[in-house]
Amino acid sequence: MCTVILDVPTRADAPIRLLAVRDEDPERAWDPPGEWWPEERPGVVGVRDRRANGAWLAAVGPSTGAARLAVLLNRGETVRPHGSAPLASRGGIVLDAAAGIDPDDPPGTAAFNLVEVSAEGAHVTEWGGSGLRRTRLSPGAHMLAHDGVDDRATARIARWLPEFAELHGNAPEAETFPMWRARWIELLARSTALAPGDDRAIIRDNRAHGYPTLSLLVCAAEVDSDGVDLVTAALRRPGHWGSPAFGAPLALR
Repeated sequence: MCTVILDVPTRADAPIRLLAVRDEDPERAWDPPGEWWPEERPGVVGVRDRRANGAWLAAVGPSTGAARLAVLLNRGETVRPHGSAPLASRGGIVLDAAAGIDPDDPPGTAAFNLVEVSAEGAHVTEWGGSGLRRTRLSPGAHMLAHDGVDDRATARIARWLPEFAELHGNAPEAETFPMWRARWIELLARSTALAPGDDRAIIRDNRAHGYPTLSLLVCAAEVDSDGVDLVTAALRRPGHWGSPAFGAPLALR
């Protein structure tokens, strides 16, 4: 299951920061951030799942009305379809969220955590099969995986959230995008001293836990009223750190 870490500032005019690790079946084709939906979602940039044509992470700049970023994590609950219609892809929910459209209740999909970030704040919408639950995140560091926000029953959250919280508490007053992401990625790299099959690991090989997914992609982003800055790196070997090369940042303004 994927992992997302957020840094929500105390000051309303400061950017919200996010680090996201995508876990997926390496055999499932995907595309790096791009404008893959020019007709349906003009201006939306996202990481596309080719099979369902949805997104895992998507963002828009303020030229569309407001700067927003959304990313989705699978949850562990089993959700059964209502009636004869099969469950819909969750990737459409991410595209809708980037466009400012709330998910239906019920959404008609498998379980998920939806993270939404804008200049108005950071929110998490949880769907486990019995009604949507939307929470506004308070200032500070937060971490999500396949259960609730900051759930210490999740081994990687119990192990690493205190260290990301320490980075939040020790951040310089005027830290730039390159500065904070370097500190965060350094901590992420240090976390890979754990084996990828260890349940405390962030860069993961989930096959030992019954899932065909491995960590494939790392994204860092910050969002404020001026726009979204996003930088990504694909792991050279799924489930292993291997010092991935981050590309040039995308600035959605």
